[in-house]
Amino acid sequence: MAPTRQSVKVGDQITPLSRTVTQEQIGAYAEASGDVNPIHVNEEFARMVGLPGTIAHGMLNMAILTEAVSRWAGGSDNVASIRCRFSKPLLPGDTITCTGRVVEVDEAAGTATLEAGATSDRGDTVLSNGRATVRLSD
Repeated sequence: MAPTRQSVKVGDQITPLSRTVTQEQIGAYAEASGDVNPIHVNEEFARMVGLPGTIAHGMLNMAILTEAVSRWAGGSDNVASIRCRFSKPLLPGDTITCTGRVVEVDEAAGTATLEAGATSDRGDTVLSNGRATVRLSD
């Protein structure tokens, strides 16, 4: 059920969403997006440039964050905007956990603003400074 103008309060939390990202998923994202940068698909190249191995696309991580916000908002149609900073790489096999908290409710506009972000099971903040604007139902 979508959050409403009357039900949403500052401090409300979204249900955390966790996903384990695999190299197969990273490869599929590379193919679908056309971003076949070797840091995502070639472990030897990624190590040559100083990474611990291949890394997930920042936009793949952000898509998982968007899914978490969308579930809380009652569907993707209710997500007006979302942005974040890509802080640390997510490696194949890592689990990303996305969270969010309402920081503002604009009843007149019918929107809520959330702080959002994500951490890995290694303890790294992989997405920071996230903000999402969600449309609220009446």
